[in-house]
Amino acid sequence: MANFIPIAPLMVSTDNNKHISKIETLKTDTIILNLEDGVGDKEKALENSKAILKDFDRKNKKFVVRVNALNDGGIKEILELNEFHPDAVRVPKIRVPEDVSQTISLVGQGIDIHLSIETREAWLNLAQLRIDERVTTFYLGILDLFADLELQQDLLSPTNEVAKYLLSHFLVTSKAIGVTPVSFVYQDYKNHTTFMEWLKLEASMGYRSKGALSPTQANEINRYLGFTAEEIERAKEIKTLFEESRLKGVCGFSNDKYGFIDEPIYKGALGILRSLQ
Repeated sequence: MANFIPIAPLMVSTDNNKHISKIETLKTDTIILNLEDGVGDKEKALENSKAILKDFDRKNKKFVVRVNALNDGGIKEILELNEFHPDAVRVPKIRVPEDVSQTISLVGQGIDIHLSIETREAWLNLAQLRIDERVTTFYLGILDLFADLELQQDLLSPTNEVAKYLLSHFLVTSKAIGVTPVSFVYQDYKNHTTFMEWLKLEASMGYRSKGALSPTQANEINRYLGFTAEEIERAKEIKTLFEESRLKGVCGFSNDKYGFIDEPIYKGALGILRSLQ
């Protein structure tokens, strides 16, 4: 299984040749090959996605295919994509655990399953949607969720308490069940000021992943949410120090450089290192 953690998954419309031509130069860890919303020619998008998965160098980027809803062409798309082995398939309009079970039965082995959380039913069932370890990542579709909850779109601001509650609940619940939470795509990609307000808020909450709509957004997400070289080196050293000490029967000790190190600190370091795999 791929089991990777996307930091700045960048949406690419695969019916747009201009967008496809830029994939190799995009500075992001994860590309979302989009077959769903905003795609005019879905058959062309599907065929282009197959070609991308077959031909592109995938050593430095992960590829996730965002298919259509299962009852709106998604089943056919998943079955055709299995042969080309995307790193993950992202399924929209999930509502209940049975939808996830159906998805698992369709997606080929070794391919991660990502879910879009954008319906009121999915929100109510959030803690029950990881019915298998292949389900690794949730994406918050906040605009669709607002619409489904009959909340006004103008409530969606970084200072609104409802929006902050949704972000907090989504983050904590996802992490509690072992799923990576990816915060929502900010669609007004020309409004850099508000985008940065959202990004700084999400970083302060503990988010490490946010969807991107443009290369500029992806660059900022990587800068704010990605781990620094210093954080990675710290995690490596703590891992080594703890494991050496544990062999001696000591699982809590003081270190001149990092202070007190115990099992929770060690597990935090492992989490950082796993995100880099």
